[in-house]
Amino acid sequence: MSRTAATSGSGFSTMLASCAVVAIALAAALSIVVVSWKNGISPMPASAPVRRAVAEAVARLGPTGRIAEAGAGWGTLALAIAKRNPGRTIVGVENSPVPWIASKLLAVLSGVGGRVAFRRGDLYEFPYDEVDLVVCYLYPGAMPRLDGVWKRRLRPGTRVVSVGFAIPGRRPERVVVCRDVYATKVYIYRYGIDIELAE
Repeated sequence: MSRTAATSGSGFSTMLASCAVVAIALAAALSIVVVSWKNGISPMPASAPVRRAVAEAVARLGPTGRIAEAGAGWGTLALAIAKRNPGRTIVGVENSPVPWIASKLLAVLSGVGGRVAFRRGDLYEFPYDEVDLVVCYLYPGAMPRLDGVWKRRLRPGTRVVSVGFAIPGRRPERVVVCRDVYATKVYIYRYGIDIELAE
C-alpha cells in the first residue's frame, strides 16, 4: 500500500471517530433536554458553598446512618456529604441517564465510592422507609408531591434536608442560610414529629 493511501485511510478513521464523538455528545445533550422537559427542571449541580453548608448540616444531625438523595443529578452534593460524614452511606436516585452515568464515574474517582451508590430510578418510588435522612435539591413543584410520599413512607423522626425550597404547609425544625451569592436556604424537617401548619 502506498504512503498516500495509508495517510488517506488514517484521515478517514479520524473523521469517523470525530463523527462518533459528536454523535454521542448530541445524543447525550438531547437526552438531558428530553428528561429535563419531562421532569420540569434540568439537573444542576449545587455550588461549593451550598455543598459545604449541607454537608455540615448533615454532620450536625448525627455521625451514622443511611441517606437518600432524591434527584441526585451529577452526584456532587452526595459526594460532598459523604466526604464530610465518613460514618454515613448514601444512595442517590436520578432518572436522567447522562447525569446518572456521570455521578457513577465521579463516585469511583472520588475515593468515597464504597459509601455512595447512584441508582437510576423514579424519586417518587424510592423506598424511603430504608433511610434515616433524605436530602434533596429539586424545585417547588416537586415538594408537595414528595411531602405526600414522605408522610406515607418515612419512619417517624426521619429528617429531610431540602436545599432552596420549603415544603408547603410544613414548619422546618431549622433553617440554615448558605454563604453563597443567593443566600440559599437549607430547610431541615423532621417527619412524624414536626408540626404541620394550618392550611
